Amino acid sequence: MVYPPIYGIMRTNLDYRDVDAHPRTDDLAILNLDAFENTPLEHDPFDFVVATGVMDEKVLAEVNRDYPQIDLPANFKPEDLSYGPRFRELLDEVDSPEFKTAIERKFGVNLDGTEKTITVRKYSEMSDGNIHTDHWSKVITVLIYFNPEWTQEGGKLRFLRSKHDIEDYAAEVTPIGGTMLAFRRSNKSFHGYKRFDGERRMVQINWVKSNRIAWYAQQLARLGTHTGKPLLRMTPGS
Repeated sequence: MVYPPIYGIMRTNLDYRDVDAHPRTDDLAILNLDAFENTPLEHDPFDFVVATGVMDEKVLAEVNRDYPQIDLPANFKPEDLSYGPRFRELLDEVDSPEFKTAIERKFGVNLDGTEKTITVRKYSEMSDGNIHTDHWSKVITVLIYFNPEWTQEGGKLRFLRSKHDIEDYAAEVTPIGGTMLAFRRSNKSFHGYKRFDGERRMVQINWVKSNRIAWYAQQLARLGTHTGKPLLRMTPGS
């Protein structure tokens, strides 16, 4: 299953749908959640959904105009960044009850009692894309992409059937603007992408378990990531 960079159209081997043909019923100004809710949940190799057309071209251009100025290949908390009003609107919408409800309905999960984290990224580097399942403390992961076009072979997220083979994938997602994906974290939610060095704009939303053990485990995992990546940069040929 391949999700190609065709704006407003989602194509899979199961379904063809023009998401722009569905009138919006939500009250959000940036995100078209109908496009997300009208896209079926997939179960091979784990629960995920990939929706295109969650932003129209005009809105995408406005959000990109107001996207934060970021110079490093890392995830940043919104409060540590400067950005314009349209990007602020986007952040407000992903932090809204309507957004949470759409995720809960799609996955049949109650997210009350979890904590939500939002991070922003602009660049990928060659040490990114390693196969992983996400940290065990995460419940749901959502990614929204913003690049207006994508011509590279690398950087396309793949939902994998194993942790050993990047070519054994059930779906490949081109990180083109207006695409929103979400998946339920599990012990088999392997995903990754072929190496890519360059601009790869995205906002990541996670709902995570809120107990103290989970919090400390997340901090250790982040410390390991931020310590290990500089070492990879220093390794010849990495």
